[in-house]
Amino acid sequence: MIYVTVGIAGAIGALLRYTIGLIIPSTSFFHFPISTLLINLIGCLCLSWFFSWIHRYAFFPAWAHTAIITGLIGSFTTFSTFQLEFIQLIEKNYFYFAFLYLFLSGIGGYVFSLLGMYLAKTRGDVS
Repeated sequence: MIYVTVGIAGAIGALLRYTIGLIIPSTSFFHFPISTLLINLIGCLCLSWFFSWIHRYAFFPAWAHTAIITGLIGSFTTFSTFQLEFIQLIEKNYFYFAFLYLFLSGIGGYVFSLLGMYLAKTRGDVS
């Protein structure tokens, strides 16, 4: 059952990522990969929120936990695309955008992860 749920959740995450890439194409922002940045920041927020929230509730089944973290969020975010786009920016001599992307991804990921944990702790009885 866990393989099926991870697969279904993974398909949903991949389709969400693809849809955001269509809605916000990177070429619309001076070749800056804004869609991948947003996807990864949203993924950081969702993963840390869910991880913080789920550890407070024993009733949440392990298969659903794995499906959401590994399937849905894991297929939604994309480290390999981030790396490829960073290299492409360097190769095109867009050094400013390349390092801005690197900085925003690293620091932004950290900030969005903290935000997700904060939101999980301030919603309901999560402490």
